[in-house]
Amino acid sequence: MDNSLKFNELRKKYTEFIYEDYEMEENEKEIILKYKFEIPNLAKFNPKVTILKKDINFKKIQGNKIENMVFSMGLIELISYWKCTCSPRVIIKCGSLNEEQIKWIKKLYFYGLGELFFTNEIKTDIESFMEITCTVNKLDIEDEEDNLSGYIVPIGGGKDSVVTLETLEIDRENNFALIVNPKTVTLECARVAGFSDDNIIEVYRTIDKELLNLNSKGFINGHTPFSSMLAFLSYFIAYITGKKYVALSNESSANESNVLGEKINHQYSKSYEFEKDFEDYSKKYLKGSVKYFSFLRPLNELQIAKIFAKHKKYHKIFKSCNRRK
Repeated sequence: MDNSLKFNELRKKYTEFIYEDYEMEENEKEIILKYKFEIPNLAKFNPKVTILKKDINFKKIQGNKIENMVFSMGLIELISYWKCTCSPRVIIKCGSLNEEQIKWIKKLYFYGLGELFFTNEIKTDIESFMEITCTVNKLDIEDEEDNLSGYIVPIGGGKDSVVTLETLEIDRENNFALIVNPKTVTLECARVAGFSDDNIIEVYRTIDKELLNLNSKGFINGHTPFSSMLAFLSYFIAYITGKKYVALSNESSANESNVLGEKINHQYSKSYEFEKDFEDYSKKYLKGSVKYFSFLRPLNELQIAKIFAKHKKYHKIFKSCNRRK
């Protein structure tokens, strides 16, 4: 079937995507965030995010500020599930967004899915591709001072995060490395950098198998802006661990379009534009004092490679494709 025809037919058949609910659970070993999504007459999805507590002093996950951060992560998590039908209407039943927030979210979705739209030959625009409606009242978020300090450094196992680890001078005993879905290479990079296991925050993001089933049946599939999920997730983890800064490793070329004459970026959510947008959004709507930024933003690929070449202790373990076990 023609991809554009598939897009239009799926949107006509599955007109709604519902963000039904989210839950937070905490026990001695884990903090678990659960989400409930539904495409009526097709599928229900129940992805989850598990944060290992280890010997880390987490704040209690309670209060409206925490609720709002967890709800907001769900707004990003849903992109992976929405994309299989690109339903024209998204109904949010568990949280509230004003018009400015909806405009911000739609911008992220549209440009973050630029590669998916391009590879699937989908012709749409930022105004008509999605309508978002909310059905609950807004939470009142506290404005109290957070008193945060220190760093979290997300690690992907490639040369970029290694350069951040070796160039950003932080105390390994009082700061954290953050790894989503850890593999041998990412854990080894953190350990070689001097982080003990209790200073490595491990997060496990579970994809609902029903999405994989729909992908195998030919529903729309493609790249989603995972880095935006990392933004909200790392912001949340920084807040509950009392850390002020999240130091990313996105370099200057992340700002560039990958298609001549088009604003299509494989990693839009790694761009400086998204970084600034997220800073503005988090200040106004998440209301924590966490600062999310890329430490490598001024550097290009060759400059990063030159610095990385000096750190030979990583040369046998790093893996830039992030697929090594």
